[in-house]
Amino acid sequence: MNKMELVEHIAARTQQTKTDAAAALDAVLDGITEALKKGDEVRLVGFGTFGVKHRAASKGRNPTTGAEIDIAASNSARFKVGASLKAELNKK
Repeated sequence: MNKMELVEHIAARTQQTKTDAAAALDAVLDGITEALKKGDEVRLVGFGTFGVKHRAASKGRNPTTGAEIDIAASNSARFKVGASLKAELNKK
């Protein structure tokens, strides 16, 4: 499912226009992004938790030349699935 398909799903479920559904989805994604940028977690009970994982700087190797390179520290988003969603995915 891509973003447009999700917008169509939201519009159908909430009986809104696709424009309103797209605005609502964008607002949710912006809220999650802003919280993660501040280092906060976003917990959606039953669905899961979005968080930020910090990776320390490290050394690596260029596979072509074998030269050592520095890999900069970075942050990445993580998602931990909630119990309800996990149970739903494992239903038979």
